[in-house]
Amino acid sequence: MKRSELEHIIRAAGAIAGDDDIVIVGSQSVLGQFPLAPASLLVSTEADVYPRRDPSRSELVDGAIGEGSSFHEQFGYYAQGVDDTTATLPRNWKRRLIPIRNDNTRGVTGWCLEVHDLAISKYVAGRPKDVAFTRELARHRMIVESTLVARLKVTRLARPLRETVAARIKADFIQRG
Repeated sequence: MKRSELEHIIRAAGAIAGDDDIVIVGSQSVLGQFPLAPASLLVSTEADVYPRRDPSRSELVDGAIGEGSSFHEQFGYYAQGVDDTTATLPRNWKRRLIPIRNDNTRGVTGWCLEVHDLAISKYVAGRPKDVAFTRELARHRMIVESTLVARLKVTRLARPLRETVAARIKADFIQRG
């Protein structure tokens, strides 16, 4: 997904949900901070979004421009309607959101996760695609290990998962060298 495609999703989701603020929590939120992110980070054709004022309205977004919709068929990308509990994020993540608002979003602001908050959510999820994503963030020097360690400390997790996430972080930076 390119930045212009994410902007299209922000615009459409805002119109559908009747909300001028759309939160993007999935991998494509990297485009907020890094509009020209490396192609290896932009392989997803979906953006995980929810309306900021009323996250329950994400069902409307999912139904209208979600997977398998005519929007998806026409453009080749889509919105996955999620809610504010989908991603596990560090304390104060909302204060660090990166806005996207321009002519292409037509007055709707897309609020993207700051890259370290995004990485923490991916480390917690731990699926193969998440492991590959964080590895690429580290390889391209888009994340800093000490910042991730600090954010992990303020993320609510059970001890075993916290230890797993810490090991995943360490592994990405050992591999990067």
